[in-house]
Amino acid sequence: MVDSSIIKVHQHGMRSREKKAKQGIGKTRGGWGTKIHAVVDGLGYPIEIKLTEGQINDCTQAIEILSKNNSGRVIADKGYDTNEIREYLRFANREAVIPNFERRLVKYEYDVYEYKERHLVENHFRRLKEWRRIATRYEKTLRMFQGMVVIGCLLIWIMF
Repeated sequence: MVDSSIIKVHQHGMRSREKKAKQGIGKTRGGWGTKIHAVVDGLGYPIEIKLTEGQINDCTQAIEILSKNNSGRVIADKGYDTNEIREYLRFANREAVIPNFERRLVKYEYDVYEYKERHLVENHFRRLKEWRRIATRYEKTLRMFQGMVVIGCLLIWIMF
């Protein structure tokens, strides 16, 4: 399962001497933020994590983070319904469990019952955001924030 979540940057995390783009901070509708892209397994444990600027679209990072594992099925929401992602999954012999975007002319079949398991990736983000330091980014540098996210993922593997 693949999804992403936006983390708002605290005002004290904005005061870095380097440019905001290098620190993974981007302008979104809700203010400045960082986006966590995650791939989780069938039990909701994190496999792959990537941090980007807040305004980066989900589907632009999907192929990169999905190429690092070899699952049989990929469950994602409508934000990942692009021709490029579907072609990549088809050539990799992986099944796409992605609902169709409303404006899509060619509709694809997907397993509705399998799609219901997508709540596991949402639960992963809920668990990750239980830690205040991750729910609101206080770190000035992307490297330090990424370290906090990795520690949070390790704790999820240990505790849940």
